[in-house]
Amino acid sequence: MLNKGEILRRLIKEYGVKTTKDVQEMLKDLFAGTIQEMLEAELEDHLGYERYDNKNKGTTNSRNGYRSKNVKSDFRDVKLSIPRDRNGDFEPRVIKNYDNDISGIEDQVIGMYSKGMSTRDISSHLKSIYGIDVSHTLVSKITDRVLPLTHEWQNRALDTIYPIVFMDAIHYKVRSEGRIINKAAYIAIGINIEGIKEVLGIWIGENESSKYWLKVLTDIKNRGVKDILIASVDGLIGFSDAIKAVFPNTEVQRCVVHQIRNTFNYVSYKHRKEFARDLKLVYAATTEEVALNELTLLEEKWGHHYAIALRSWRNNWDELATYFKYPQEIRTLIYTTNSIESYNRSLRKVTKSKAIFPSDDSLHKSLYLATMDISKKWTQKIRSWNQILAHLSIYFDDRISSLMM
Repeated sequence: MLNKGEILRRLIKEYGVKTTKDVQEMLKDLFAGTIQEMLEAELEDHLGYERYDNKNKGTTNSRNGYRSKNVKSDFRDVKLSIPRDRNGDFEPRVIKNYDNDISGIEDQVIGMYSKGMSTRDISSHLKSIYGIDVSHTLVSKITDRVLPLTHEWQNRALDTIYPIVFMDAIHYKVRSEGRIINKAAYIAIGINIEGIKEVLGIWIGENESSKYWLKVLTDIKNRGVKDILIASVDGLIGFSDAIKAVFPNTEVQRCVVHQIRNTFNYVSYKHRKEFARDLKLVYAATTEEVALNELTLLEEKWGHHYAIALRSWRNNWDELATYFKYPQEIRTLIYTTNSIESYNRSLRKVTKSKAIFPSDDSLHKSLYLATMDISKKWTQKIRSWNQILAHLSIYFDDRISSLMM
């Protein structure tokens, strides 16, 4: 699978790009191709069947070639081929017969969809603001044209090494075979060697399980990742085993914030304030030795009340305490999955208008477009990254240097 740079180089070579004017000509052609696909989707909606799909054809009407049309756009004049039907009653709605200026239209539908507007809302918006009569079914078909880009992004090559990766899942309702079922969107966010966050992929599967995480991790490895130094994850049973099966040298940090939340599910409201003060002495300790001493004192004081909650800390200590070996800059970064939870909150804002997704592809399309919008802001390095990388380079010297050569 070609990465972005390889695709651009191929396009530049194919178009013989040498000047900024050549770049504009290339973009004009690519833009025209996108609009052409939108017109094809519109005709499919009008006829009720896709090209060559005669088995599902329920009309005597059919395609009848094209007519040429020149329109103005952000990329200057563009020549389009407007599809026609045999009955002659097809009139494009995205680009009406009398429209000769479509500046910005290429962003309208996709842009609104990526912000979380439903297909019906987009249809109403285009009608009320622009006078374009577009059915919600057609809007869905237009956004479906993004699916090849979604699949290309999902299968793109990844970096050889990611110092830190956060993994979590977010759940949605999806229609499947006439039933509405809960599905998990498995998400991995990596911090690359430059200190920039990057969504490695989004995988749609059944409710969260370690078995599916094994599939996700295998896919990440198959796309070129040879090493992950530290993985920050939630407390799903078997998660660590899945990570170790694919990346055996990766250090696992279980999210301390998740652990704290789960602990307080067992603590009576009347004890919470005092218990919270005592518990903080454990996870905010300066060293692991101090933390273990405080955990022992916590067990002595509260064990008879909350033995189950405290047993979880003791049983999972090896993965909860990973961050103690690192300086504060790294501790703050890995002891919680806040980085991915912040991303998840942004996804929920975008998808809240869609209570049920009609298919896995529909869910993946929405999350992909939202991700493209969210990640535009991820241009700055993680705070204190140079210092963090310096520490990691000492801790993992052979692993970083061997993969960066």
